[in-house]
Amino acid sequence: MINKTNKENVIILGSGPAGLTAGIYLARAGFKPLLIEGMQPGGWLTTTSLVENYPGFDKDIEGVELMMKMKKQAEKYGCQVVSDVAKKVDISKKGLIKVSGLNKEYSAQALIISTGTNPRKLGINGEEKLWGRGVAICATCDGALYQNKKVIIIGGGNTAFNNALFLTKFASEVKILNRNDQYRVEKETLDEVITNKKIKIIPFAEIKEFLGSEKLEKVIIFNNKTKIEEKIDVDGVFLSIGHTPNTKLFKNQLDLTKKGYIKIIEPWSTKTSQNNVFACGDVMDYKYQQAVISAGTGCMAALDAQKYLDSIK
Repeated sequence: MINKTNKENVIILGSGPAGLTAGIYLARAGFKPLLIEGMQPGGWLTTTSLVENYPGFDKDIEGVELMMKMKKQAEKYGCQVVSDVAKKVDISKKGLIKVSGLNKEYSAQALIISTGTNPRKLGINGEEKLWGRGVAICATCDGALYQNKKVIIIGGGNTAFNNALFLTKFASEVKILNRNDQYRVEKETLDEVITNKKIKIIPFAEIKEFLGSEKLEKVIIFNNKTKIEEKIDVDGVFLSIGHTPNTKLFKNQLDLTKKGYIKIIEPWSTKTSQNNVFACGDVMDYKYQQAVISAGTGCMAALDAQKYLDSIK
């Protein structure tokens, strides 16, 4: 049985840096937002062992701890955080948002979407066990942890090659593994990678297994052309095979980009194709995917939503 709640000023979907920042700003402005945490409370930052690049922390902080601090701050000012998952969202009725949770239905005058993305994974042995302990997705977030260490990049696109170049600032050795010999890379970037002595490109290569007890220690590499397997030592592996934005709930209700991200209709805005729906964080940011940028767009979404709510009073 679905239990109904009162109509809120604004509902926020997602509890990562974007959603919680939106919650802080709206709560301090007196709008008492309702934030639905989703399936990954705290967002993907909670899977990061150490965060070194978030402003305001001169010492390393665990991703989980950082998100707990954000949540506590949002609740302090009156943001209602509920442990639930949105199963259906209806924005078809003008001026009214309906969100169906697991056992409860919510409604609001405005909606902020900060549902983020899911990184594409390899789905192999050891990946989940060693996630955040040597297996990661964000080279710009965690690269400094691999000073003078050996790392591997998985992927054959611009992101993978740019990540490899970035990691040469820290790592002693960077290998790029791709399952074929086709690379979707700009010529200038490709030339820079080829001439960098720290980087080695290995085509027709796939990781079959991640090995390690407390942290990543080795990987098994399979050459799908020669059919030869090899076990090598490695300190870190970064997956650069893309993300899938969590926008399934909004298909045919909001305009999406070709890659499936929520389309923002105005520059320097979080406005979507519906005037009472706003999007922030990775779900609308296909390019940067950084916690601090997500937080910034969360602030923008809160201010945009506040302006909308003021206009309809």
